[in-house]
Amino acid sequence: MTSESHAEHLDRNYRYQRHVYDLTREYYLLGRKRLIAGLAPPSGAHVLEVGCGTALNLIRAQRRYPDAQYYGIDLSRMMLETAEAALARRGLSSRIRLGLGDATDFDANALLGRDSFDRIFFSYSLSMMPPWEAALDHSARLLRPGASLHVVDFGGCEALPAPLKRVLYGWLAQFRVTPRETLEAVLHDLARRHDLTPTFERLYRGYSYYAVLTRR
Repeated sequence: MTSESHAEHLDRNYRYQRHVYDLTREYYLLGRKRLIAGLAPPSGAHVLEVGCGTALNLIRAQRRYPDAQYYGIDLSRMMLETAEAALARRGLSSRIRLGLGDATDFDANALLGRDSFDRIFFSYSLSMMPPWEAALDHSARLLRPGASLHVVDFGGCEALPAPLKRVLYGWLAQFRVTPRETLEAVLHDLARRHDLTPTFERLYRGYSYYAVLTRR
């Protein structure tokens, strides 16, 4: 018997959950609004979310910065079906283009008609990607000169009480979510290899990590 692929796991996990996903995540995926505010794309910019899920972040970004063009990729067909329906309801299908792809090796030109972007962001998706370092590396290669890569995700909870951290980690593990405790070191290495300037912050006592890497 063959083992379940990560894409198959995502589709099975989100088969029903996708319909209430945004409502149930609103209050504990902290830092997403800050990430969107920090994108600040110039008029005509091309903005990509890697692991876009239901496209909620893209919709919010488009409302805030309507003069940019938006793109999203995800590995889950079911989540993309929900995302496409959400865009259609809001009349945004022409402003936000979605594609099915693996974050580590997707062909941006074939999927999205672009080979580079002005802004790329990951919002609580790296903690669900087994090869997360490769996903970051692939996206860094798609940054145009002057572009930036934005990340927010679960952190190492360094300043939280140990019992609370254990409960949080145990709960996240049920959904195959793993906080990336080495994210800061990985991002600094990524910045060195791709000639990027990094900034990194621990939010809410380390509950969330927030970072921006800018191409020089």
